[in-house]
Amino acid sequence: MKSVLLFASLLVLHTFSTAQSAESILRECHETLGGANWNQVNSIKYVTVLEQGGMQIPLEVVQMRDGRMYVKFVYQGMEMIQNAYDGTTLWSTNFMTQKPEKATTEDTENVRRSCKEFPNALACWQEMGYTPTYEGEQDVDGAKCYKIRMDKKTQLVEGKEVPKVEYYYIDKDSKALIMTEEEIVSGEMKGMIGQSKLSDYQEVNGVFIPFAQAEGLKDGYSQNLTFDKVEINAVIDESLFQYKGE
Repeated sequence: MKSVLLFASLLVLHTFSTAQSAESILRECHETLGGANWNQVNSIKYVTVLEQGGMQIPLEVVQMRDGRMYVKFVYQGMEMIQNAYDGTTLWSTNFMTQKPEKATTEDTENVRRSCKEFPNALACWQEMGYTPTYEGEQDVDGAKCYKIRMDKKTQLVEGKEVPKVEYYYIDKDSKALIMTEEEIVSGEMKGMIGQSKLSDYQEVNGVFIPFAQAEGLKDGYSQNLTFDKVEINAVIDESLFQYKGE
């Protein structure tokens, strides 16, 4: 009986210690990147110009605290909106017809569940009801990092509820988030690991934002983005969120 009680006690202590470690790491990361100053941020607008095939493509990405968002770029003189969400409808401009099209009901529901991760899940995991777990340390491009597993709300995949898990890598020295990973659960790349690397943190209105991002696949191709400007609480054209189709 004593051994059983001892085992149970150690198990409880280990669970509590692990949860406490994950929580303290996330709190320290959030404080390093601006802490309470984030409470004054209601929107983030990223601006850059992409070089593609000898062409320059102006790009604008907007993320709102209330969950609305859009990606806008200009291609051959035509303004295109992608992954826009107005709080109800998820939509994009069709490249062929140049007309707005609604996303699937499933994609829309998945965005509805996660859209209020502002600026990301590390800052609002408690409000979102997520569960973080500390999974030890790991090197990322020569930097020693804390690895945090974040269990989020389930997502819909082909009509079924499946777990949604994302991994965060926080630099032990700078306390900044430098990489995220998540398994792709649908489409042609199903089973692969999507990876995002963040760097060149700069202070904007009291908070720190990565001006360089590399988005792609683990051990595979990635697209590098370097933002020329990041604006906090900028004046946003509200009409760009709204679905204007039939």
